[in-house]
Amino acid sequence: MNPSIKLWKKWQILIFITPLLLLILILKFVFNYLNFEIISLNALFVSMLAATTFLIGFLITGVLSDYKESEKIPGDLACSLEAIYDEAYILHRNKNTEVTAEFLEFYRGFLGSVLLWFHKKERTYSLMEKLGRMNDYFAQFEPLTQANFITRMKQEQTNVRKALTRVHTIRETTFIQSGYAVVESLAVFLIFGLLILKMEPFFESLFIVSLASFFIIYMLFLIRDLDNPFNYVNDGKEGNEVSLKPLNDLVKRVGRNDEATIEKK
Repeated sequence: MNPSIKLWKKWQILIFITPLLLLILILKFVFNYLNFEIISLNALFVSMLAATTFLIGFLITGVLSDYKESEKIPGDLACSLEAIYDEAYILHRNKNTEVTAEFLEFYRGFLGSVLLWFHKKERTYSLMEKLGRMNDYFAQFEPLTQANFITRMKQEQTNVRKALTRVHTIRETTFIQSGYAVVESLAVFLIFGLLILKMEPFFESLFIVSLASFFIIYMLFLIRDLDNPFNYVNDGKEGNEVSLKPLNDLVKRVGRNDEATIEKK
């Protein structure tokens, strides 16, 4: 990966929230100048900060568990798709029939559709329909090979369907919307409370406001980003999306295999 891309992925949230942090600091200066700092630091305010931190920790724990599961999906999907290709390729090399050649052509198109689908350029129902069309080819393969080869291809087809369904579910659902609402509301009230909080000396309070605001805002943006690990931008090279490298590598291997087959002919 390009070092500049890696650097951007590491610091992009901080860069994005920097204007918000600067705005909070400016407001703190304004509130201090206008004597709007009307509350003092007390146990209740500290408890609110602790509660917000606890809820943020609860959300990040749930989101990270889904994210770790999502990291495995492109690799598992690529393995299942390649297993189907291997069986079809072997069958084509042994029998060299029109139907096997048609399936390999269909498979290459399906592989492209999978990548388009990840980037939301293909509808889920359309992709599932194409996956189901493999059954027509499997039925025609039965006279050409042993039943266990067809069974394996069907099993891998099922695994592909499970992976696609799981990705669709993760993309279309958000982790505990009511939890987000509570944390975001607390964050707004807490940051407002920091703005009207009177602490001496002033620059000490400015540091505390900056640090607390940075932590709360950064974590909220991070959770939102991790909540949808399949929201790809610029081919998945930016952001905290799950890597599609296993699928991209599969496309390259299939392409090289096809080129080698043409050269042999």
